[in-house]
Amino acid sequence: MTIQVDPVTFSVIWGGLVSASAEMGATLRRTAYSSAVREGTDYSTGMFDAEGNMVSQGDYSPGHLGSMAYTVGKMLQYYPADTLRPGDAIISNDPGIGSGHLPDVYMVCPIFFDDELIGFAVNIAHQIDIGGAGSGSQVVHGILDNYQEGIRFLPTMLYRAGEPSEEIFRIIEANVRMAAEVIGDIRAQYIANQAGGARMQALARSYGVPVLRQAMRDLIERSEVEMREAINRLKSGTYHFEDRLDDVGPDTEPVVAKVAVTIADGTVTVDWTGSGPQREAGLNAYLSYTNAYALAAVKAVTLPLLPQNAGLMRTIRTVAPEGCFFNPRRPAPCGGRATVSHRIYEVIMGALAQAAPDKVIAANSHFFNPNIGIHNPRTGRMSIVWETIIGGVGAREGADGAEALASPWNGTNMPAEMQEISCPILVERVELIPDSAGPGRWRGGSGMRKDMRMLAPDGNFYNLGDRHRFAPYGLAGGKPGALGRTIVTSAGGDSRAVHSKGNYRLGEGDVVSWQTAGAGGFGDPLERDPAAVLRDVLGNFVSRESAKRDYGVVLAGAPLAVDAVATEKLRREMRAA
Repeated sequence: MTIQVDPVTFSVIWGGLVSASAEMGATLRRTAYSSAVREGTDYSTGMFDAEGNMVSQGDYSPGHLGSMAYTVGKMLQYYPADTLRPGDAIISNDPGIGSGHLPDVYMVCPIFFDDELIGFAVNIAHQIDIGGAGSGSQVVHGILDNYQEGIRFLPTMLYRAGEPSEEIFRIIEANVRMAAEVIGDIRAQYIANQAGGARMQALARSYGVPVLRQAMRDLIERSEVEMREAINRLKSGTYHFEDRLDDVGPDTEPVVAKVAVTIADGTVTVDWTGSGPQREAGLNAYLSYTNAYALAAVKAVTLPLLPQNAGLMRTIRTVAPEGCFFNPRRPAPCGGRATVSHRIYEVIMGALAQAAPDKVIAANSHFFNPNIGIHNPRTGRMSIVWETIIGGVGAREGADGAEALASPWNGTNMPAEMQEISCPILVERVELIPDSAGPGRWRGGSGMRKDMRMLAPDGNFYNLGDRHRFAPYGLAGGKPGALGRTIVTSAGGDSRAVHSKGNYRLGEGDVVSWQTAGAGGFGDPLERDPAAVLRDVLGNFVSRESAKRDYGVVLAGAPLAVDAVATEKLRREMRAA
């Protein structure tokens, strides 16, 4: 039976479900043990109806959020809804079921009201270690299959009627490097889901279960209608784009990322046919993860502010041949797949630029997500330096790219103070890199540099980055950003460039310098406002040499000012050339 839910009630229930997802995230972050969750914000949350349809999500990571709906359905195949009881919690980190690599542990908890199942609270948290070949469980080079990457849980009941399975917790404890942090984070996930469940129960208490159910159905259906209408406002057709990942480790070939995006009849199909094959390296992107960033890219150019749910997701389809890099066969290794997220998003964004040029951004700076395992002499325990070094966002029509801001995901640059408190390291430098941003009428975001000194010997360093070889592209005449690089300087002062996905041994006093690429520019650099170029020079984003070479802007005098006559003459000559 269909119930008519009045607009005010519908809005309150919708807002309540979105707020519940956000509260779950806040609870998880505040009760977590590890830096990956607490400072790195590498987690996501969502609310589902009793049929397992996603209704609302927190504003967190697209890689988690886009795969969440797929994950819950798979987990309920192992534990059907009618077998669940209050206080239960199911976990899984299987890459093919979840978000594509073992460190991401999903937890699904049923929500009951008066003994009736009304929905599910779901979250995912990136565990700082899940075992395997290297600290942090994200090693790329030398990994041949997923069995080397850590402990894998198919859907497994971890809490039954509120009581934890101590046997499973002991298995986890025995297989991870930082057991206190991992077990603490998993317990925090359970507490977060209970908070979300309490909020849905409060809505059922206020409005009744039938009204709540109908409002959730309406939310999903209305979102689908709105999304199809937004897609129909795009220019129909099939659009192609291609880019490369640098490689899958030292002395390996690039990965071709090739996409065809078809817009027709309120639906977007993203086809990866022609992309490279899966590789024997911890970098492959399972289809659930590939699809998640396809959702993020399409949503960004259609309805970026619409809360994501099952209705929206019905309008977007991802196709990839089995065995390709973006839909590998198990047991393809995948620990470092986070670095692929940008390429999935950006290749689709490059195709969508042909259909909606005013709604896209150029390629982002990319980021580093390295791990360093090192014994901490202060605590006598293993430490894992879990890092995120994030550069700028690509430029778009009408706006420069933002600096040091994560896109297309929700990560943050790790605070130096927290890293120094918990690990035997010293952060010596954090700064933006001059002349790294892609020139354009609107400038790309700058690259980020972070230098870290080891204060203990025998560190195992597993680098994870990209854009050392293929620069972030610009759009509409904008130029690419500068390439990234990683430099290791020994305690004795000798420096060497190291690979973006290599494995290395670090000694006490060694310094690692991560320098991300710069983001791509948008539009012809010779059309940039000379006053904006002057501001960039004064802010140390752009050098005087780059102002003249890339933008055709001549600066002179003290204080420094634009020489309008010389600038106009130089730009005329550059256009003619």
